[in-house]
Amino acid sequence: MEECKMEKAIVVFSGGQDSTTCLLWALEEFDQVETVTFLYGQRHELEVECAKKIAKDLGVNQKIIQMDLLNQLTENALTRKEMLIEEGKVPNTYVEGRNHIFLSFAAIYAKTIGVKNVITGVSETEFSGYPDCREAFIQSLNNTLNLAMDEQFNLITPLMWKDKAEVWEMADKMGRLEYIRENTLTCYEGVIGDGCGNCPACKLRNDGLQTYLQGRGVV
Repeated sequence: MEECKMEKAIVVFSGGQDSTTCLLWALEEFDQVETVTFLYGQRHELEVECAKKIAKDLGVNQKIIQMDLLNQLTENALTRKEMLIEEGKVPNTYVEGRNHIFLSFAAIYAKTIGVKNVITGVSETEFSGYPDCREAFIQSLNNTLNLAMDEQFNLITPLMWKDKAEVWEMADKMGRLEYIRENTLTCYEGVIGDGCGNCPACKLRNDGLQTYLQGRGVV
């Protein structure tokens, strides 16, 4: 009798709206799901506490990896609390090489636990000018990781072509809109849920929510 193989996946998980949506999606799509969370001196340590709580709520294993090295290599408003957040073609919240490094380390860990599917919540539709959220980068890195480790990884991006309203719609269809709204942290100022309402991350998140709710005729 042929043995049934379980499909496993690992989610790069920050505790924010996008990665939590991806985690909930993965739990519906795969037999076994784990998460990996990175500590890199992010602006609000509460983000990691949110990630821990959500992982516990959903009953998934969480691997936490220390990545303070990033803080030694680059300066940005996401890891320097004293820096004011500034918008531009590429906002100063962009952390050079973050997705490159995180996905590479996630793949290394994934191989050690026998997982080929690595899920990340990057989006080219509303990527805030971050170059490492583009599909071309993901495809290139996927090829590189396969060659580097002689493996066949699948870097999966469920949100790649979704705007924030569509991400909220995805959450609603899974019956988890309110859970994501109340328990995730996207705000650059470290306010859980709807956030401070003023920073670029909050505006993007909340504008998307209002657009989605208006489309449903809720507001």
